[in-house]
Amino acid sequence: MTTQVWPGSAYPLGATYEGTGTNFAIFSEVAEKIELCLFDEAGNEERIRLPEMDAFVWHAFIPGVQPGQRYGFRVHGPYNPAEGQRCNPNKLLLDPYSKAIEGDIDWDPSVFGYDFETQERNDDDSAAHMPKSVVVNPYFDWGHDRPPRTPYHKSVIYEAHVKGLTMTHPRVPEELRGTYAGIAHPAVVDYLLELGITAIELMPVHQFVQDDTLQQKGLRNYWGYNTIGFFAPHNEYASNTDGGQHVQEFKGMVKTLHDAGIEVILDVVYNHTAEGNHMGPTLSFKGIDNQAYYRLVEDDKQFYMDYTGTGNSLNARQPQSLQLIMDSLRYWITEMHVDGFRFDLASTLARELHSVDRLSAFFDLVHQDPVVSQVKLIAEPWDIGEGGYQVGNFPALWTEWNGTYRDTVRDFWRGEDATIGEFASRLTGSPDLYQHSGRRPVASINFVTAHDGFTLNDLVSYNEKHNEANGEGNNDGESHNSSWNCGVEGETDDPQVLALRAQQRRNFITTLMLSQGTPMLLHGDELGRSQGGNNNGYCQDSPLTWIDWENIDEGLLEFTKLVTKLRTDHPTFRRRRFFHGRPVRRAEGDPVQDVAWFTHAGELMTEDDWDAAFAKSIGVYLNGHGIRSTDERGVPVVDDCFYLAFNAWHEDIEFTVPPAEYAEGWTVLVDTADFDEVEPTEVKASETITLRARAMVVLCAAS
Repeated sequence: MTTQVWPGSAYPLGATYEGTGTNFAIFSEVAEKIELCLFDEAGNEERIRLPEMDAFVWHAFIPGVQPGQRYGFRVHGPYNPAEGQRCNPNKLLLDPYSKAIEGDIDWDPSVFGYDFETQERNDDDSAAHMPKSVVVNPYFDWGHDRPPRTPYHKSVIYEAHVKGLTMTHPRVPEELRGTYAGIAHPAVVDYLLELGITAIELMPVHQFVQDDTLQQKGLRNYWGYNTIGFFAPHNEYASNTDGGQHVQEFKGMVKTLHDAGIEVILDVVYNHTAEGNHMGPTLSFKGIDNQAYYRLVEDDKQFYMDYTGTGNSLNARQPQSLQLIMDSLRYWITEMHVDGFRFDLASTLARELHSVDRLSAFFDLVHQDPVVSQVKLIAEPWDIGEGGYQVGNFPALWTEWNGTYRDTVRDFWRGEDATIGEFASRLTGSPDLYQHSGRRPVASINFVTAHDGFTLNDLVSYNEKHNEANGEGNNDGESHNSSWNCGVEGETDDPQVLALRAQQRRNFITTLMLSQGTPMLLHGDELGRSQGGNNNGYCQDSPLTWIDWENIDEGLLEFTKLVTKLRTDHPTFRRRRFFHGRPVRRAEGDPVQDVAWFTHAGELMTEDDWDAAFAKSIGVYLNGHGIRSTDERGVPVVDDCFYLAFNAWHEDIEFTVPPAEYAEGWTVLVDTADFDEVEPTEVKASETITLRARAMVVLCAAS
């Protein structure tokens, strides 16, 4: 076969279809020669030497190459692992800028750069055992698609897994279950809307690798934190992957969700790749320019710096790696229309030499970028390296998964001592973490559970993790869960234990939804989903981790909808600014502060009250009169005032509601211990109510 080869362009990187052919461009500073490899349907390979190199970008334009063409690269250059150089043209390499990837790795020894027995260089050809990059059609009819741009203070985030959310849904056709098209199905979209969700945060959908070690155990990489393609939607989540059609399917999902007013946030893993450490495979970056893409140990470059626990860390100090990250982010925003990102182990990206630096190049690039800086940026503000826990320390544009919120709320409701003061801070948006850095309450992404750890049902059903199914002797996963089984470990028929667990679930959901900040709900928590005590379901691609739509807790679902609507309807629970504790003039003229804390006796909290280690109860008044809000027509409205009472004690407590200066009377809207009561209960100022053990109530000031 004789193929025409034109010089082409060094930009953009990757494979770009231009109507009459495709431009290919790849960066490698270390390469001496790079070959483009084109594969036909039978797997036959044609090698084309890239003729041009500008600023270490090798490129060519190949006329006639159409969308659906499978390809890869072979990089000729030095192989000297001790110096951090791992080029080997016998290894077919994925394009780092692949817009689509077809197939998976079969883990033949040829995909490794060394011989297992001798540790010497392995020159077996890996092409037959590698997935292939695919040229995609960039054209898609977005119609009038517009991003919802829901502000944080109006957002309710739903952390979900493409497969786990849809795999057993009875109203989703079987051929669409576990796919992007499944999430776009009306049954799923309508469910999210009824639940009050404004944004779905999808666990990793960048192309990832199925680990050989897991497959040998009969397990799979379910979570997907093992990226190999930062531009390609994962092909296993598509109902049709022919010719890169999964790109079109992903775009169709985003368009459908946008039509419903739901944002799409991606959980992205830019901190490491699937190539692992020095014993890992050579799939892409390692064979293209190992030193440019990875952080290596300074005094022995055959080894990798590992701040992630996965074997390597992407070198976010190097310009080309930073360009890769920023190009990827912009691509998903501009071409795939996503609305934001949750950055896995984000502290790793902020490391300069070794320590985490708020002035790192990564933060600088994000802040000055006119595209990336305008979407939702959510950090998982920690990694496993020294000084990696950085909750509260990310720059002004960022919001953060607030792990401190999670731990404090869990401890409060399981009755730990000395949590009242910190619980109050978490309830009001964690001002101790965010107020003094130019941020607002919404900087705190509040959550009680996430994919990593117990589900909400398991949080109140297990004291210990039960990860035996993972094949690691129950040694994997977090051992400190701040959980409480309510008296019995695991499944039980005891009606008292089951009632208490149900009440605790309602406590957590109500606390989450009515806290200042941005709430995030783990998919299935509102349905009573359980993983049988497994708090590390990363390798469980099975009914253990999928939502069981046939067996759901209808009562908990309806309760969650009720509390979410309460949050949505009342800006008092989603303030844009922190409480300041100063008076707010009511319509009647009496000054009452914007927030007030009460003992169960109805008295304002004193320093001694805050310092009491045994305190397990507290009440808070939230003044809605000082909140500027408008209705759908833009007409200014004044919100209601609320009183929330919390009792984490194991016995009932008599609570005195605030005196008349706060409200003449109150209406009980929510009682987590008596949630089936239909008629609201009326309470007069300074009257006493009985707050059941381990319960909370929400009262609205009578108008």
